[in-house]
Amino acid sequence: MPRDQRTITRADILSPEHYETIRADKKQEAILRKRLTQVAVGPKATVTFETWDSMWLQVQEMLRIEKGGEEQVGDELAAYDPMVPKGAELTATLFFEVPDPVRRDAFLRSIGGVENHVAIQLGGHVVRARPEGDTERTRESDNKASAVHFFHFDFTAEALAAWRSGEGQAMLVIDHPNYGHAALIGDSTRAYLARECF
Repeated sequence: MPRDQRTITRADILSPEHYETIRADKKQEAILRKRLTQVAVGPKATVTFETWDSMWLQVQEMLRIEKGGEEQVGDELAAYDPMVPKGAELTATLFFEVPDPVRRDAFLRSIGGVENHVAIQLGGHVVRARPEGDTERTRESDNKASAVHFFHFDFTAEALAAWRSGEGQAMLVIDHPNYGHAALIGDSTRAYLARECF
């Protein structure tokens, strides 16, 4: 599995039969990984930083669920490989969770354009989120935001050096006028992501 090449290839994908033999272990690893990669930002948002392993698992799970065989493999790689961090970036999935469907609809209509209001602050550095270009995340017709967003955080060399050195506090910030919250990114998360993503 070429984690050091920052990409998931066809050669990395296991047959359904082989995957079943290790699936329980891989799912347990994912639970443990999320302790280091998930950050709650305010009462309604959870950000999960992605890694090669999390995206590989997603591909394998989609193949397991949909059973599309070889024809499906290319589609899944095209969907999930772009979210593998490519060496000078972090990638993340942002999920807004509001259990009640009526309140969720009203909330999502109030935060249109939120994808342009997400950043990592690291000492004096601000690394703005770049939305994954797969689809628009705020509907033009009614300005309703999606409940799920995919982001890239492109680090300059200076910001990357600061992240690796532990310099300054790292904060995940959502500064939308209707949802303004920030959360500390802990030292253990910084260290893990430095190893796995940079």
